[in-house]
Amino acid sequence: MSQATAARVLDRAALADTALARRVVVKIGSSSLTDAEGHLDVARLTALVNTLAQRRAAGGEVVLVSSGAIAAALPVLGLPRRPRDLATQQAAASVGQGLLVAHYTRAFAAHGLRVGQVLLTVEDVIRRGHYRNAQRSLTRLLELGVVPVVNENDAVATQEIRFGDNDRLAALVSHLVHADALVLLTDVDSLYTAPPNRPGSRRIAVVEHPDELAGLEVTASGSHVGTGGMLTKVAAATVASGAGVPVVLTRADTLGAALAGEDVGTWFAPAARRATTRRLWLAHAADTRGRVALDAGAVRAITHGKKSLLAAGVTGVEGTFEAGDPVELVGPDGVVVARGLVAYSSDELPERLGRSSEELRRIFGDGHDREVVHRDDLVLTRR
Repeated sequence: MSQATAARVLDRAALADTALARRVVVKIGSSSLTDAEGHLDVARLTALVNTLAQRRAAGGEVVLVSSGAIAAALPVLGLPRRPRDLATQQAAASVGQGLLVAHYTRAFAAHGLRVGQVLLTVEDVIRRGHYRNAQRSLTRLLELGVVPVVNENDAVATQEIRFGDNDRLAALVSHLVHADALVLLTDVDSLYTAPPNRPGSRRIAVVEHPDELAGLEVTASGSHVGTGGMLTKVAAATVASGAGVPVVLTRADTLGAALAGEDVGTWFAPAARRATTRRLWLAHAADTRGRVALDAGAVRAITHGKKSLLAAGVTGVEGTFEAGDPVELVGPDGVVVARGLVAYSSDELPERLGRSSEELRRIFGDGHDREVVHRDDLVLTRR
């Protein structure tokens, strides 16, 4: 799909036209798929699938990002609630993922549709090679008429399973597959100016720019069966819309109306231009491995001069990382000014601090005078 076509999907009504909004990513969380006891609710899952199947029948493409694996395993494993320890979470995810996909397989098969399971970790959107492999796999599934069902690979995840969420994953997947829109489903019908049960709270129908959200009281915690709250959804919507993908945040039972372009939920208008894939995953997907401290001259060079970071401007190293890992670039005041993929490991870099390219060649030999972070591997977080 060309960027010109994607750029036309600028308003809510365009969602109803599958020629414009042909490819849609839909994310649903555990709280929207479970009953009062926290067990997987097959009726809710089936209702979701019926709506997505209608979209497919109308000529659209759908990628489903679905939580619920751990919730699906709770009754099978005899667990009263979502486990707190990592090992049990991983075990529950391993058991529940098969159960969850089996339900999706049966529900979509009733409409003559096939599903393909895609399990991702943060590494798959940090490492460029992994990212391109995931992109290629998802694109081919869509070309074959398959509905990809995407989830975090929680059975082997560590930090992600405790602090991550599928909202951010959905935002990155929407950009990865060049989606025309992202729909984030939650158990609240819209974003509100304050908690919706508070007197005077008003629904926010449209967010034209993230700055409009300043000062809003948004809940951070999730449900007892999920990990995300409204805060994570707003953050994900901001990432996707800022990268040029329009977003609708709404309740699961209004998905059909949202896809029809009706005035439901909250619409996050997309930025005028789509971000490059490389810069998006570096800015939002990468969990940095360490920090590289810069002097004032180096900060000016990368922020205003759009230059690569050279060893001469590096004053310190924090953390443990390998060549190719994402790191934060920090100015003399301790403020993070950029993120980038470092060309040296944390063991190699200290002995190169403050040295010119000529010194590097003389001391370490030809080929060892490369940039610490090349400008093509660098994204600014602050000017």
